[in-house]
Amino acid sequence: MKKLINNPTKVVEEMIEGYVKAYPNHVRQLTENERALVTAKETREGKVGVLIGGGSGHEPAFIGYVGDGMADGVAVGNIFASPPPDPILEATKVIDKGEGVIYVYGNYAGDVMNFGMAAELADLESGIRVGSVLVTDDVASAPKEEKEKRRGIAGEFFVTKAAGAAADKGYNLDDVVRVAQKANDYTRTMGVGLTPCSLPQTGKPSFVLAENEMEIGLGHHGEPGIEKGDLQPADQVVDRLVHDILTDMPIDSGEKVAVLVNGLGSTTNMELYIMFRRVEQILSEKGIEIHRSYVGSYSTSLEMGGASVTITKLDEELAAFIDHPADCPMYVQK
Repeated sequence: MKKLINNPTKVVEEMIEGYVKAYPNHVRQLTENERALVTAKETREGKVGVLIGGGSGHEPAFIGYVGDGMADGVAVGNIFASPPPDPILEATKVIDKGEGVIYVYGNYAGDVMNFGMAAELADLESGIRVGSVLVTDDVASAPKEEKEKRRGIAGEFFVTKAAGAAADKGYNLDDVVRVAQKANDYTRTMGVGLTPCSLPQTGKPSFVLAENEMEIGLGHHGEPGIEKGDLQPADQVVDRLVHDILTDMPIDSGEKVAVLVNGLGSTTNMELYIMFRRVEQILSEKGIEIHRSYVGSYSTSLEMGGASVTITKLDEELAAFIDHPADCPMYVQK
């Protein structure tokens, strides 16, 4: 598959260099570790630091969400690979303002190991207290009774949003962790894959689907989904995705939600708005109020074709955090 790159082994470094140069008012690169980026703005003493991170290839996640009201730092891994402990630790040291740091990251083995090691080192070397929330929103990746095994995908946006807002409002570390964990517990995502992506190093498809085939529940790295079948109209696809979400997390009439219809890389905004149209119809028919909606490519997989639907159930506290202003290079909310 064609890509506008230079050296396939340096795509992450060159992407970071370009990103930092494009948004110098928002982010800066640490000289101690070039895979660690932190906010370019001064944060106040006593604020809980919010650190996110993961593999490259999901842009605008994760680097796009460092900024006011969101994350204070990000550790950047290779394509579809966890960042090592070093950039996580270096970013932690910089964003700690005396009240500790929360790590928000997806539930993948490499991330769990490396963020866990960094948390131990932060405490051992610098006495920094770290709390962690693992995002587990992917309904298709494990049954409900084994929710702790689920992967983190697009729902990480809402968990980061809640954590960033709580930290911005002056919550202490325990309460920021509580809020982020609640956001995760109230968030579900289901996705559909249409076409594969390819890694720059190989140029080969990450998975194979026939021309008229789709896959329900496909993972962000091409992990197998739960069902392959003929390509269906958008409304039927959305019906299936929302049905699985609401079966897993029942929502009563009169309750409020935040909705994210997310493109996986090559899916057009036209298609995403068609999908959101159906999401709104389904929820409206059930008496569920969409408090705030987001449509676009928020967490991608290179040029993968497909989309996901994320629904976060909102109580009064979470609704206020979802509404909180944010100012990041890839996401601004007034």
